[in-house]
Amino acid sequence: MKKFLLLLITIIAAGCLFVKASDIEMEYNDGIYHFVLNGEKIKKQIQFVASPSLITNKDAHYNGRSLLTINTGFFDPNNQKTISYIINGSQIVEDPLFNENLMTNPVLRQNLQKVLNRTEFRILDCDGKLKYEIAQHNSKTDFLCSVKESAQGGPQLLPNLRLEEEFFIVKDDDGNVIRESASMLHKVPRTLIGIKNLPKGHQEAHIFIVTNQHPMDIYEARDLCKSYGLDSAMAFDGGSSTSLNYKNISVISTQATGDTGRALKSFMIIKR
Repeated sequence: MKKFLLLLITIIAAGCLFVKASDIEMEYNDGIYHFVLNGEKIKKQIQFVASPSLITNKDAHYNGRSLLTINTGFFDPNNQKTISYIINGSQIVEDPLFNENLMTNPVLRQNLQKVLNRTEFRILDCDGKLKYEIAQHNSKTDFLCSVKESAQGGPQLLPNLRLEEEFFIVKDDDGNVIRESASMLHKVPRTLIGIKNLPKGHQEAHIFIVTNQHPMDIYEARDLCKSYGLDSAMAFDGGSSTSLNYKNISVISTQATGDTGRALKSFMIIKR
């Protein structure tokens, strides 16, 4: 926990750029929060952070003095270790290869490369210019680009849905689903992120927090992103992990009365 707090203090102290309200647009409709991150400056304010012990999204939000905080990668609640790669400041801070439960599970081990190569949201540093990208973890970056920040989740939604390729479902020879993970085929809350490419190389990042008031299966989540004309999109951990803190808005997806939200491993924060 001390290491996590020191990381957050370092993040807060670094730089002197501040996000304006106009850099973040929000709309709410029928149980779905939709955020649009505009402009180039906000890319410098986005960080992906992880905690050694599990904490709530609200704790990460206030500890990091964040303007906007959402949940990101998958994790194992039993040993509190990651199932998703997280990169902060060009360094891997969470590596699923160090999760012994992942390594020793016979089913997951047989499909390990699919799990390790799941989709991630990246902020690339391309010779000083920052760029959003959604790609599989093992995908190479363009020449002169390096991954500055990233959080893995999955599956990729757009341009193609990658359920089997990322080991979220398994089908038999007749095409019947015989294994499902992360409630992909069920209506649950969802945390989604996507990219819209604009003229002259500009980009928007779009975040959707699909709440308990309008739960979706993964096909409906894909169609939601497609309806906004996104060029690429992916899911982060969903279900009871779906979380949001922004201004006076706090979204938790657990159902117990008085619950403060599920304890989580990793987060996307936007510095004030």
